[in-house]
Amino acid sequence: MLRFRLLFLLLLIVGCSSNTMYETKGAYKRTHKKFGSSEDVKKEMKVKKGEVYYFVCSFYGKKFHGKQTANGEIFDMNKLTCAHKSLPFGTLLKVTNEDNGNSVVVRVNDRGPFVQGRDLDLSYAAAKKIGLIGAGVKKLKVEVLGK
Repeated sequence: MLRFRLLFLLLLIVGCSSNTMYETKGAYKRTHKKFGSSEDVKKEMKVKKGEVYYFVCSFYGKKFHGKQTANGEIFDMNKLTCAHKSLPFGTLLKVTNEDNGNSVVVRVNDRGPFVQGRDLDLSYAAAKKIGLIGAGVKKLKVEVLGK
C-alpha cells in the first residue's frame, strides 16, 4: 500500500511539472518532440517587405480558442491572426486565395502549424474570409507587408 501511495504521489508531481513547448524570449523557438528533438532550435526567418511566398495553409479555431499563443496573447479564433514556425511575431501578411481572388491581412502571433507539409495556420476568421474553410488545406499566396 505504501508503494502505491508513493507511486501515486510521484505521478502527481510529474503531472504538475511544466514542459514549455515554446520559448518566447528572443528570436528562438523550441520544437515539440513529435516534430523534432526538443533540443532543436530554429532562428526566426528573415523577411523583407514585398517578398511573396506560396505556403500550404490550414486553419485552427475552437480547440485553441481562449488558450495562450506562443507570443503570450490569448488566441481568439475571430481575429485575423496566424501561426508560422519561424516568421517574426508581429509580421503582417497578406494571404490571397487565387482561386476566388479573396485576400486577408493577418498578423503572426503564434507558432505552428505542427503538421508535416503545412506552412501557415490561419485563424478561423481569416480562413473564412478567404474561403479556406471548405478546402481545409490549400496552397495560398502570402505577401509580407512588414511589421
